[in-house]
Amino acid sequence: MLDRTAVRNVLDKVKAEGRQALTAPEGKLLCDAYGIKVPQEGVAGNAEEAVKLASGMGFPVVMKIVSPNILHKTEAGGVLVGVKSAEEARAAYDKIIANAKAYKANAQITGVQVQQMLAGGQEVIIGAVTDGSFGKLVAFGLGGVLVEVLKDITFRLAPATRDDALSMLDGIQAAEMLKGVRGGDPVDRDALADMIVSVSQLVNDYPEISELDLNPVFATKSGAIAADVRIVVDYNQPAPRPRPSQGDIVKAMNRIMRPKAVAVIGASAEDGKIGNSVMKNLINGGYKGEIYPIHPKADEILGYKAYRSVKDVAGAIDTAIFAIPAKFVAGALTECGEKGIPGAVLIPSGFAEAGAPELQEEIVQIGRKYNVRLMGPNIYGFYYTPANLCATFCTAYDVKGSAALSSQSGGIGMAIIGFSRSAKMGVSAIVGLGNKSDIDEDDLLAFFEQDEHTSIIAQHCEDLKDGRAFAEAAKRVSKKKPVVVLKAGRTSAGAKAASSHTGALAGNDKIYEDVFKQSGVIRARSLRQLLEFARGIPVLPTPKGENVVIITGAGGSGVLLSDSCVDNGLSLMSMPADLDTAFRKFIPPFGAAGNPVDITGGEPPQTYKNTVKLGLEDDRIHALILGYWHTIVTPPMVFAKLMVEVKQEMAAKGIEKPMVASLAGDVEVEEAAEYLYQHGIPAYAYSTELPVEVLGAKYKWARGAGLL
Repeated sequence: MLDRTAVRNVLDKVKAEGRQALTAPEGKLLCDAYGIKVPQEGVAGNAEEAVKLASGMGFPVVMKIVSPNILHKTEAGGVLVGVKSAEEARAAYDKIIANAKAYKANAQITGVQVQQMLAGGQEVIIGAVTDGSFGKLVAFGLGGVLVEVLKDITFRLAPATRDDALSMLDGIQAAEMLKGVRGGDPVDRDALADMIVSVSQLVNDYPEISELDLNPVFATKSGAIAADVRIVVDYNQPAPRPRPSQGDIVKAMNRIMRPKAVAVIGASAEDGKIGNSVMKNLINGGYKGEIYPIHPKADEILGYKAYRSVKDVAGAIDTAIFAIPAKFVAGALTECGEKGIPGAVLIPSGFAEAGAPELQEEIVQIGRKYNVRLMGPNIYGFYYTPANLCATFCTAYDVKGSAALSSQSGGIGMAIIGFSRSAKMGVSAIVGLGNKSDIDEDDLLAFFEQDEHTSIIAQHCEDLKDGRAFAEAAKRVSKKKPVVVLKAGRTSAGAKAASSHTGALAGNDKIYEDVFKQSGVIRARSLRQLLEFARGIPVLPTPKGENVVIITGAGGSGVLLSDSCVDNGLSLMSMPADLDTAFRKFIPPFGAAGNPVDITGGEPPQTYKNTVKLGLEDDRIHALILGYWHTIVTPPMVFAKLMVEVKQEMAAKGIEKPMVASLAGDVEVEEAAEYLYQHGIPAYAYSTELPVEVLGAKYKWARGAGLL
């Protein structure tokens, strides 16, 4: 039973005294209130009280300074461990007080904490930090040198579920240490998970707790107990970012992305102007809705009647595309608000990114006042192909498909457009987010979640304005559709290290890594990977199990493909004896069954066909990786057409499994790879990594969505 009154009393007292940290005894009161196990302890006001407390709980004991002004007790010489007798306890008390006064002469000293000494078990750290984007996070890692030097720690959003907590125990590099090594006992996983959940609940219930450390926690086979607790508070928590309701987000995004009428503010008849390019793209892209050019002087632009203001247009307008200088945006946006236009696509730059945050804040306030959702500023616009809508100054794009992509950067947006066109990857949408003054990744997730034309969402971002809102949206959406994210800046120093031990370990990218995993997000490590995942994941059928088999004509490819499977979390099937025998019927004596199945390079096309057909027919195999080697006996296009033929033959019998292919050879393998891809087999010339990465991404999504 939680004792919230006890917690509130302590926190109110700390606030009234103007302190930023709790003393260790106060920390113990919070732990007791939330069922977090801590040792017996008491506070001595003099040496004789210290002796009495220590004798009562039994020697040896640990003694620590209690002062609201001394957070780092060890640095102050304020901790003595292994005090074994009454005589040592007297001396320890005097020494700790003297050290504390020498460390900080004006420190307020409450006394000396006498604590039952714990021994044995595995030392771990459980803590919590407050992140500027994600809010409250709970952390777990091994204590001692492993966490200090290796920074082997993992994070989850608070409050964490029991499943989250258990996944944290397996989410550190040294997870095996908890299971007992070299004859050691395994730790009580349930006790650790309970403690993680309790810490996460405590910091979630009391936002003013900005940092919390339980360090060390001694975990044994029979329980877990926190030897030391340190809590930092901040009563000036920032106001949460305003967020519309889910229903309002979807309603507005549907009108913005699927408009019946579009206004182009700054439309132009002059070639080379952004307003001219936007108009041409809308017209030439085949958009069938109403187009209203807005220009202060023109009567007609590119054959369309022009208007001085959006307020002069009689009909409703769903989206206004801005192609005017930054200094004029606020005035035109106010008119959009007065007209009741729900969305503004702000192409102009010259806002926060150019050292003018006040201009950006002005348009944000106008948007909130009139309930106009803002995309941008500083963007290339967006495409929504089901409506033939090219609301952008970039080149028109008309290859329709089911991948929705977004980017924070205009340059990355152009790369997305170019790759999509080159790879003939159909898209449902390409969206620029730029400065993200309002609309951001989670707004797009809400729209694409319910968009029947979208089956996968791939996003490039440099930061998340509201990481918690994103994580909540991604967790929901990823159960239905894969969500792939390329987070730029993963190697930067990250967020400013917090003052707590846990906070100092909270490298910003590690938080992104763990929260993405918690939210079911597939993380791309490069731009190419983001694009390949967007293209390949929808092509592959969902696997029905974890067993992957490699069939290769080149032993060297088989080794590299095997390495890639390990790198991408794929499980190479242990070949059953009967299946091994079945494969051996088709391959030469000097080939190798097992897994990889090496049919060798000199085999005719029929050997590829027989082995791949067997792999598809056997229910115990759930996915195939093909390693092709260019030979005169089996030329690239012969191989490609044969594989498609086998795939289609099996599909006619209701058998569909994910297959990817790696092609090694001369330039003809490029055409073969493209042919395979166009027929549902993601294939790559000259790479053993990319096909396995795409298959691994499909598996990550299927696991996260609970489909395996």
